[in-house]
Amino acid sequence: MTNKATLLLCTCAALLSTHAVSASEHSVSANAAASSNYFWRGITQSDDGAAVSGGLDYNHESGFYMGTWVSNVDFGDTSSTSYELDFYLGFSGEVNALSYDVGYIHYAYPDAAGDIDFGEVYGALGWRNVSLKVSYMTHAQSDSSTEEDMLYVELSAAFPVFTDAELGLHIGNSSGDTVMEWTGEDDSYMDYGVSLSKDGYTFGLVKTDLDADDDLKVYVSYAIDFEL
Repeated sequence: MTNKATLLLCTCAALLSTHAVSASEHSVSANAAASSNYFWRGITQSDDGAAVSGGLDYNHESGFYMGTWVSNVDFGDTSSTSYELDFYLGFSGEVNALSYDVGYIHYAYPDAAGDIDFGEVYGALGWRNVSLKVSYMTHAQSDSSTEEDMLYVELSAAFPVFTDAELGLHIGNSSGDTVMEWTGEDDSYMDYGVSLSKDGYTFGLVKTDLDADDDLKVYVSYAIDFEL
């Protein structure tokens, strides 16, 4: 996402063979994207401005994976940070027609005026075109006296449409004391999304039921992935 070698006991031919088998067990890929807006759980992370992002991923045939991802951010007057740097690891696989994914992600903001990093554990189940994912905050760095607590439950679906295009549907619910601290409203809210993607291009619509941020918003993005 090497095994202990008895290299001194191997011939050169065996060494090459072992290396070829080992290399096939691992893969490293990279991704890059540009978007007219960066949304996270229905809320802009770039002050409704453009965002450029990129990441690296390591995968093992056992299902273990790990990676990192970075994007510019703009939280307006609430923070002086200019970028987000994520680190994650987990394990995914499939049993019969049921897919699963469990892991941990750390959200870091290295140049923030204060320490606003936080981390979450997550678990997801997928069946055919539908997936259900639950994320729970494990810790957060904050000067607030509010108890840090946040749960996010999301249901997503993806369906092939037209010619090699994909229609994505999403609904999510954020709840907990941290939600109230971040939004200044209730301790829970819903977010909704619809997207149409083809050949790396995506056109999407995003909306929340927050009073201060309930407008229907539009974004366009382009993303590429490649093996290293």
